[in-house]
Amino acid sequence: MNTHSTPQRPRRRLRRAVAVAAAASVAGSILLVTPAAQANLPADPPSSTMPAPTPGFPLPSLHTQQAYDPAANFTSKWTRADAKQIMAQSNPTVAPGQNSMSPNVTMPEIPKDFPAMNNDVWVWDTWSLTDENANQISYKGWDVIFSLVADRHAGYGFDQRHWNARIGYFFRKTNADPAKDKWNYGGHLFLDNTSIGNTEWSGSTRLMQGNKINVFYTATTFYDVAERNAGGGGIAPDAAIAKALGTIHADKNGVSFDGFQHTKLLEPDGKLYQNKAQNPGFAFRDPYTFADPAHPGKTFMVFEGNTGGTRGSYKCKQEDLGYQPGDPNAETVAQVNSTGAWYQTANVGLAVADNKDLTKWSFLPPILSANCVNDQTERPQIYIQNENGKNKYYLFTISHQFTYADGMRGPDGVYGFVGNGVRSDYQPVNNSGLALGSPTDLNMPANAPEGPDPRQNGRQFQAYSHYVQPGGLVQSFIDNVDGVRGGSLSPTVKMNFKGGVTQVDRSFGQNGLGPFGYLPTNVRVGGEGHYK
Repeated sequence: MNTHSTPQRPRRRLRRAVAVAAAASVAGSILLVTPAAQANLPADPPSSTMPAPTPGFPLPSLHTQQAYDPAANFTSKWTRADAKQIMAQSNPTVAPGQNSMSPNVTMPEIPKDFPAMNNDVWVWDTWSLTDENANQISYKGWDVIFSLVADRHAGYGFDQRHWNARIGYFFRKTNADPAKDKWNYGGHLFLDNTSIGNTEWSGSTRLMQGNKINVFYTATTFYDVAERNAGGGGIAPDAAIAKALGTIHADKNGVSFDGFQHTKLLEPDGKLYQNKAQNPGFAFRDPYTFADPAHPGKTFMVFEGNTGGTRGSYKCKQEDLGYQPGDPNAETVAQVNSTGAWYQTANVGLAVADNKDLTKWSFLPPILSANCVNDQTERPQIYIQNENGKNKYYLFTISHQFTYADGMRGPDGVYGFVGNGVRSDYQPVNNSGLALGSPTDLNMPANAPEGPDPRQNGRQFQAYSHYVQPGGLVQSFIDNVDGVRGGSLSPTVKMNFKGGVTQVDRSFGQNGLGPFGYLPTNVRVGGEGHYK
């Protein structure tokens, strides 16, 4: 069932007929209080099929999607053979700077005259108030979202926001018209100087029993914020995964939070997950917790990590390359290692809670590695979708074009993998892993949003930090639209997917772009509250 109907009337700058989509969401939420089989509200199926192999390129690796016990010592590989399919499916003959990717995986272009979500803070990584099954919660008639925010007027630049980040929150009535009713900014979620670390990075927020919430977040400590704000610095930060248990309040005036108690949960062990002593640029962040219907009573967490070990000590193996035997287009291990591709060692980590309070956790082996392919697998999430009577587990993550290993190329965007369990021999979606990317000419070298190549597509960095919602809606933030820097939420887009194939739904919204900052809820909690 598609509860996110496409607005039918024409509109200017996406401002008209948004109420239709909002109303559809609210109507759908009434029907979806008890999701079937603890799976997400499913996405619509794509009309496209799995891309065929391209002559002159290697074949993708063979993946079975077989499920393993969550504690098993098995890590699926996103291989070079898999990632090579991104270029195999790209058009090598487009004019320089045009989008070379298939329309099926290309996010529609965001208008350059996008509105600011808030005039006082930049907004980027964003997520919803959810339950353990990733349903998005309307609490007493209010929708609530959480975002990384930084002060627009503090004197530092947009690209310096990362070490000034705090978690802020926004709310608006569930029956609001996104064309008229902006998100209300509630301020910082935590009181000053109370969180673990001096900088708060991404995570997830779950409604617990009654009016209690757990905020899982990345507690980052920078030791040179002033120097970084002045254009210098460079001391490696510390990072830990933490949570804060607090209370949500809602009345006719809005939403507020208090009473947070912070607990440090995990720090990288240097074995499964690289730590700062091994690599000053290590990644350990973005906790996302969920329940797995295949393992009742357990709570799991996925997060971004890097393969344990001193930076540069890892060497690429045949299993990282993943080429099929006898493939004439395959690389050799020696060829790949001669490029320094072994510096890129991203993984998606897994942990399991050891108590019901979710204050004690144990590491499990990573569920996915991207050794010799990419160095970042940010903001991972598990999306469980029932397909033909069986739950399929989609692992979504995000990555940058500039974090790929030598010989690899891909856009900023969403990457996905599908299997039969939380630990599976994951099949990359579309055979490549690329699910949704910003328009990019992949025939040109990778660059970065703070200094993009003017010859490139002006929308190559239009959006990042995508968050996949129930029904296949995808939210992100605006980074750089043809030279205009963002710091606001993007128009939501819709991604249809089933059977490991994804496709942008261009019938959604206006030419595939929905309302800005559209994160509709699909489950109501706390009574009717202030819907009316």
